[in-house]
This record gives sequence, structure tokens and C-alpha cells, in this order.
Amino acid sequence: MIVSSTEVQNNFGKYLMLAAKEDIIITRNGMVIAKLTAVEGAGAGEERISENLTKYGWYGGRKATYEEFLELSRNSEDRYEYIDGEIYYLASPKTAHQLVLTELLVIFHNWFQEKECRPLVAPYDITLRRHEKDINVVQPDLVVICDLEEKLDDGDYYRGVPTLVVEVLSEGTRSKDMVKKLDLYMSCGVTEYWIVNPANREVTVYLFQDKDIANTATYRKPEHAQSFHFKGLSVELARIFI
Repeated sequence: MIVSSTEVQNNFGKYLMLAAKEDIIITRNGMVIAKLTAVEGAGAGEERISENLTKYGWYGGRKATYEEFLELSRNSEDRYEYIDGEIYYLASPKTAHQLVLTELLVIFHNWFQEKECRPLVAPYDITLRRHEKDINVVQPDLVVICDLEEKLDDGDYYRGVPTLVVEVLSEGTRSKDMVKKLDLYMSCGVTEYWIVNPANREVTVYLFQDKDIANTATYRKPEHAQSFHFKGLSVELARIFI
């Protein structure tokens, strides 16, 4: 791929990731001046980027616009989130994460059968706004939606706010899930937020009211995590943490 130095400067995060797949030839005034290429062992390099540089918010030394996020998402098979003007690369989850998520989905699916709310699992874009111009796009591990049919747009995308959100922590997402996403979900009208931590085998449940934390509880194996909002929804931690 051949691109100008100005284009690379303005979209450095995008071309840094593309360089893992093909060489980027950089030109200035029609002359080749540099080449951006992957280090030896590109697969390992991508993994290190996923674990250590999960935030891609430096578009020419500034935060990315929503339009730039959309362009990056359209032109890549990778998954990203967009929070407060910063782009986060979503690495492929590890086995412990997926085992926990699978068990949770089965429990939620069984409990919500014949009820008006539906659990959906990632990858599934959720667009949240604190106000009209503040657009954020996240892919929670698991959501419970109670107004799905009412809030589907013409493109079959959900445009509402989930009632319950679950995030399963991993090394690369811990601080984002526990700080930035907690604030985002609380500020945008999510009612309940579950943070599931496979490392120490515990689940913390937050109940939000009026954009503030109304209640919180932490459960540890072998206890049962309980929902504040959905009375009777309970998860046996010995089942999800093997």
C-alpha cells in the first residue's frame, strides 16, 4: 500500500494496524521516504499490541472523530470500541473468558425464556450517548435488552439502551471495564452492570439510578450473584468459575 506522509500522520493508528498485514510505503511530494512494516513474527506482534497498546486514540496527536472510527471499523475485520473520542482495539478473548461467558449466556438465556427481555452476546454494537454529540460505541460481553423490537432501526441495528450489561474482565480490558465503562453505562441510562472477574472468581453488581450508583454487591465463589433489578435472577459462581 502506498500512502502520503500527511495521510499517515493524520491516521497513524489505522496504518499502524494495517502494517501488521502488509507493508505501508510512505511518500512525500511523490518520492518514497519510508516504509512501515511489521516486525518479525507479525502474529506475536499483533498479540503484544492487543495486550499492551489497547487504546488507539492518537490520530495525528488528537482524539479520533466518530467518522474516523466508522471508517476504521468498515475497513477492518478487527473489532473496536469508541469511548470518549478514543478507539480501543478488542483482542481475541482467551479461553477462561469464553468459558465464563458461555456459562453466563446459558444461565441468562434459560432465565429470560418467555419473558419480554432478551440476552444477547458479543460481538454486538451498542451505541450510547451522554448527549446528542457524545457518541460512544461499545461491544459488551453480554447485554439484556427489554425494548429490542421497538428500538431496531431500518438496518437491523439496536439503537436503545440495554437494561443490564455484563463485562467479563481480561488483562487488557480491566481498567477500561472497571472505570471508563462503568461511568459510561451509569451516565447513559443502563440500570444494572455486572463486572465478572475470572482471576479472583468474583462478581460485582452495580445498580444505577438517576445516573448514580444506588447499590452495589460483590459475590465470591461459591456464593450466588443476585440481580437487583431482575428479582430471582441468580448465578451460581461455582458453575461459571471452574
